Parts: sequence; structure tokens; C-alpha cells
Amino acid sequence: MSKKYGKGLLLCLIAVLSWGGMFPVMAPALKIMDPFYFTLLRYGSVAVIFAIILLIVEGPKAFKSEGHAVKLWIFGTSAFAGFSFLVFLGQQIAGVSGAIIASVMMAIQPLLGVLVNWVYRGTKPTIISVISMIVAALGVFMVVTKGHISTLLSGNNVLLATVLILLGALCWVIYTAGGADFPEWSILRYSTLTTIYGVLSVIVILIVATVTGLLKVPSLVQITGVSDALVYMVSLAGVLAVFAWNLGNRIVTPTNGILFMNLVPITSFVITIVGGYKVSMFEILGCLITILALIGNNIVSRVAALKIRKAAAVTDREEL
Repeated sequence: MSKKYGKGLLLCLIAVLSWGGMFPVMAPALKIMDPFYFTLLRYGSVAVIFAIILLIVEGPKAFKSEGHAVKLWIFGTSAFAGFSFLVFLGQQIAGVSGAIIASVMMAIQPLLGVLVNWVYRGTKPTIISVISMIVAALGVFMVVTKGHISTLLSGNNVLLATVLILLGALCWVIYTAGGADFPEWSILRYSTLTTIYGVLSVIVILIVATVTGLLKVPSLVQITGVSDALVYMVSLAGVLAVFAWNLGNRIVTPTNGILFMNLVPITSFVITIVGGYKVSMFEILGCLITILALIGNNIVSRVAALKIRKAAAVTDREEL
């Protein structure tokens, strides 16, 4: 393994460990402020920081979209509006177990990536991938229900919360896949412009929601109350994680990088348990089933790809 590839793995690890901690960190913050205005405070700050760094490093020309404005808007909105709005709203609705459910949903992103590549790149999933998706879904089901199927219909909106978090996870997969469309851009430039476009969407959505009475502008007391969570989400889970994730995925490719999402639920489990949450055996077992399904799918995919490369190499030698 080359030093460059090892650097890519380390960057992906830094990103997912930072994200693994954000769900437990957000749990108390969501009791004080809605996830929508929190998203504006978080990514608005991240956008400003990225913009300053990009201006210093690459200059004003780096802010030009070069005909990619629509793509940047779609990917940025998916990540910084869709992901944050849906995932943290789902976590808020789920209540005490929201952090665990959200973190496990992040772990199924490799399989969501298979679906995105099928739709966006035209890469059809294998039978093994489909089976892995079903097994992973079973694991998620165990985490969500904790062994009690009635939980989904208990009136606590657990099913709604799970669907929202799943859609949010899909939004981040779309953003990750989009990075491959800008191979000639620096990671800093892609991260900055998508963040800016995403925050613009957040602002428009918040203005409409506030004017129509769906949301209220947070008070100074609320902002002060989430200051600790905001610092973490802007610095570690924001600037550092987003940049490390995008750069790491460019080095190791999104197919390999997305596997690091398996570490998100493990990190969240540890932090949540330390915080006093009692994890049930069903939650632990469900998490393990989901992770093993993802790892199994990746191993089989790698073996199949290796066989194809070897067969191609033999064909080339025979032709010579």
C-alpha cells in the first residue's frame, strides 16, 4: 500500500470518527433548537471559513462555476440541506434512540451508493449486492424496533423518523458520488462551492418556512444554549470532516471511502453508552448484522473485480 493511499484511508477515518460523535452531540442541542436553523448556523459558518481559505489559496477565479452551477447546486443542496434537514429532523423525532438509529443508517450508505451508481452511472448491482442490502435492512430493522415490531406503529413516529434519516443518508451518498465529476478541481474548491450553493438553498428554504409560520427565528438564548454543539459541528464535523472526506475519497475512490461509514455507528454507540444510554442486545446485534453485510458485499465485489482484471491480463498476453 502506497503512502498516498494510506493518507487517503487516514483522512476518511478522521472524517467518520468526527461524524460518529455528531449524533450524540446533537441529541441535547435538538431539544433546544430546530435542526433547520441549526443547519444554517453550522454550514453558514463552514461556508465562510471555506471561502476565506479558498480565496487565500486559489484566488477569486476559483469561485467560478465554469458551467457547473446546476451540478454544484444539486450536490451542495443534497449534502448541506437535504442531509442535515432530514437526518437531524429524524433524530429529533425519534427521541432518545435517535442518535443510534441515525448512526446505523449512516453505515448503510455503501449500499445506497450501489443504487446511486446504478441510477447515475449505469452500473447495475450484482445479486450479492442486492442480498447484502436485504440483510443490512434487516439489521437496521432490529436497531429501530429493538425486537418489538409494534414500535413502528406505536404512535411515536419511529417509522417516519427512520424514513427521514434514510433519505438524508441517500442525500450524502449523492454528494459523495458527485465529487467524481470534478477530477480537475481541488478538493478545497469542490468543498467550498458545494457548501456555498447548499447554504443558499438552506437560506431560501428557511425564509419561506419562516414567512409562512412553519419556523421561528431562534432566540439568543437558544443560540447560546447550543453553542458547544455548534463549535463541534462547525470545526470537527464541519470544516475538518468535509475536507478530509472529500480528499480521502478522491485518493481511495468513493467505493472504498464509503466503507468507513461502518465506523460511524460504532463511534456513536460508544459515546452514547458512556453518556448513560442503555443499548439493547437487539440494537447491538442489528448493528453488527448491518456492518457484516456491508463488509461481505465489499469483499465479494473486490474478488470479482480481481478475477476480471486477471482474465483481461491473460487475454492481453495471448493476443501478444
